[in-house]
Amino acid sequence: MTSQELFENIKKKKSFLCVGLDTDIVKIPRFLLDTTDPLFAFNKQIIDATHDLTVAYKPNLAFYETLGVNGWNSLEKTVNYIKYKYPDIFIIADAKRGDIGNTSAMYAKAFFDHMEFDAVTVAPYMGEDSVKPFMTYVDKWVILLALTSNKGAADFQYMTENGERLFEKVIKTSKEWGTTDSLMYVVGATKAEMLGDIRKIIPEHFLLVPGVGAQGGSLREVAENGMNDLCGLLVNSSRGIIYASDGEDFAAKAREAAIEVQQEMEELLKDKGLV
Repeated sequence: MTSQELFENIKKKKSFLCVGLDTDIVKIPRFLLDTTDPLFAFNKQIIDATHDLTVAYKPNLAFYETLGVNGWNSLEKTVNYIKYKYPDIFIIADAKRGDIGNTSAMYAKAFFDHMEFDAVTVAPYMGEDSVKPFMTYVDKWVILLALTSNKGAADFQYMTENGERLFEKVIKTSKEWGTTDSLMYVVGATKAEMLGDIRKIIPEHFLLVPGVGAQGGSLREVAENGMNDLCGLLVNSSRGIIYASDGEDFAAKAREAAIEVQQEMEELLKDKGLV
């Protein structure tokens, strides 16, 4: 999927919503525990309820890995279901991988060959040779961690040398590793004021922006500072949508929450003249 194809889907759905499938076995409705695969049963209903409102899904692998082989099976079934039922949806493996080259090559093979994700999040700390193996795949994306919202981001990401912050150095260096059709960046929504600075470095790249909703990020601030002529944003909401209810109506309530976000996104896209 190219950036133009992604934008066409954004225009069609009037949405740049990414729903995070942070599916926690202790938070899903209790009645689902009686099914043969509770995580997949939950994900399937969430996906069916929101697929027309979102352009991407982002399973957070930690919530699946914690359950061992059963979790991996649930994850694989989730990806396969989306690919089969809703093939226009962009699927992101929120894996935050990053290791020496031959190890990264195995990670890339797992996510792109075996599980057929469209994109994977990658940590840039080990440099170009740890990222390049992911970028050898045609029509696949690397989503590089640039500026995160967690408290510990201040430990390293804002370190300054010669007037340049570390996250800016990461973006300036790494943008040469790929193209606007293969490289995307993670920028936390609670750092929306930094999006203007980031756009000066990468005006045309897509940004994956987590932190809207339960984490307190402002969708309007993100759009005002980060939107470009192709929208250029995938804004993720996880808990605020998938855990809108813990009852039997969880899928319907998730849809209501997603509609609320989508409607705000539609207005923001109209303000920009993109729909």
